[in-house]
Amino acid sequence: MTEPTEYRRVGLFGGSFNPVHNGHVAAARAFMEQMWLDYLFIMPTGIAPHKEEDPNTSPMDRLKMCELAFEGMEGIIVSDLEIRKPGKSYTVDTLRALSAEDVRLFLLCGTDMVLTLDTWKEPDELFRLCYPVYVRRESDPLLDGRINEKLAQYFRKYGKMVRRITMDPVRVSSTQIREAVQQGQPIGNLVPPAVEHYIKEQGLYQNG
Repeated sequence: MTEPTEYRRVGLFGGSFNPVHNGHVAAARAFMEQMWLDYLFIMPTGIAPHKEEDPNTSPMDRLKMCELAFEGMEGIIVSDLEIRKPGKSYTVDTLRALSAEDVRLFLLCGTDMVLTLDTWKEPDELFRLCYPVYVRRESDPLLDGRINEKLAQYFRKYGKMVRRITMDPVRVSSTQIREAVQQGQPIGNLVPPAVEHYIKEQGLYQNG
């Protein structure tokens, strides 16, 4: 079998996105630019293996908010693949679904994710299928050593170098937004305008 002469560079950015916020949008843009991606799949999780489903939002709410946040951004595709899939969502299964002979897959991770990739389902297969890339939204220097040690361990074990993308810090979290909504505080500086409108229109996150 001959190797393809050209690869499509395809990124995967998954998460609960509950809700999607300006930090997610900035990370997606940096991922696209710094990894020279042809396409980027934004993949809201269905049932995450490590999280309980939020009773205040449905998977379809989270999908719709992602569609609103990334609307009109060239090369970005919001996918319902994991939401449609029955059972828990595992990244390795999503990577299998997206893989092809002419595709080079890149997986975007946050700090917590990059420190625990070897505990995920089928880590050997995960590293075989993609090139993990990480971004840090926090600036804790105490984590630098732990991250570097972990990346060296991954390279020894899986033969893949985990690359880093850099971006200006966007100090916002989904938890912060949910709490602000519950307390009646404004969120216009934390989420895209269309997402803010959707949260208000649907009455999301009103209950703790």
